[in-house]
Amino acid sequence: MPSPITIDAFSSRLSVDLDAIRANYRTIAGRIAPARCGAVVKANAYGLGVAMVGPALYREGCRTFFVAQLCEAGPLAQVLGSDAEIIILNGIDPGSEALCAEPGFVPVLNSATQVERWRTLARAKGRPLPAALQVDSGMSRLGLPPVEAIDLASHPAFAREVDLRLVMSHLACADEPARAANAEQLARFRAVHAHFPGVPASIANSGGAFLGGEFHGDLARPGVALFGVDPGPLAEGLRPVVRLDARILQIRTIEAGTGVGYGFEHIAAARQRLATIAIGYADGWPRCLGGVGAAWHGGMRLPIVGRVSMDSTTVDISALPEEALHEGDFVELIGPSQSLDQVARDAGTIAYEILTQLGARHARIYLESGAARVRAPGDHR
Repeated sequence: MPSPITIDAFSSRLSVDLDAIRANYRTIAGRIAPARCGAVVKANAYGLGVAMVGPALYREGCRTFFVAQLCEAGPLAQVLGSDAEIIILNGIDPGSEALCAEPGFVPVLNSATQVERWRTLARAKGRPLPAALQVDSGMSRLGLPPVEAIDLASHPAFAREVDLRLVMSHLACADEPARAANAEQLARFRAVHAHFPGVPASIANSGGAFLGGEFHGDLARPGVALFGVDPGPLAEGLRPVVRLDARILQIRTIEAGTGVGYGFEHIAAARQRLATIAIGYADGWPRCLGGVGAAWHGGMRLPIVGRVSMDSTTVDISALPEEALHEGDFVELIGPSQSLDQVARDAGTIAYEILTQLGARHARIYLESGAARVRAPGDHR
């Protein structure tokens, strides 16, 4: 019989606080009420594991879930109750219409060609098919131009063929509340939505949920805010969700003039104690953090020296007492000492990118209601 999984068997560990995710959902749902609150769990719940995150949100009362692609909808449906609605933000790829319709997934119709292909299938099946309709209110990414959406509303055949569940758009500048573009997009969206009476409206993403009530519509669809990332300066009350730690593989002392890592980009100016830790860019720890970022231990910043490698990173532990760390100990990469946002700033990117790129080799610890469940790398149950 195989030995039980223990966290000690792995070189890095990613802790995901499901209680915090549920609390963040409650915070957002309370802020936007009486509008409903959905959840965007695309990209495997932003890299944190949809098989665990999806059911946690479902237990909290969420019933409307958004993914980006059809391939994400099936695995999500398997872990949710039958009353959950799954909406596919990118819509339907050519040839995938039947695969989307059969399980009852709801595609977002983003273009005239997507609309026509969905209507063609509805006519073939002799019944209306559920869908959402996206309007481009100014972001120029996805959605029908307003004039095309309004034209659809005037065609009785469209209403007979499409069971329209939602009219939606997406804010480009919700993380900048003072931008006039927010009000301009809302006005354009409302002008179109007025042609679809009785159909719920949605324009609020994570940032939009923290704008004024006029942005909340009938349904908000937060994503990254659920996972503890502030989506703008007005966000408040969100709890951090993730912690990332990596094991020390080796500790050494080098003398002045010694090079470290590929290209010897770091040359020791004086004697240094270094720790090589088991995390690299293959684990989602950005290569550009070399010479810029840090690990932490006991409230002490441990600067990265030299380049980040594929499987390892070297940090300077000279400031710690010699007995503070040993081979096999863990240091903090994301957690109380260093937030996702700080790592993103050091890497010159955004927290979304750091979060979604955390690799598949971390053991995952899911914390909920005082219990911890460990998932080995590659275990997507």
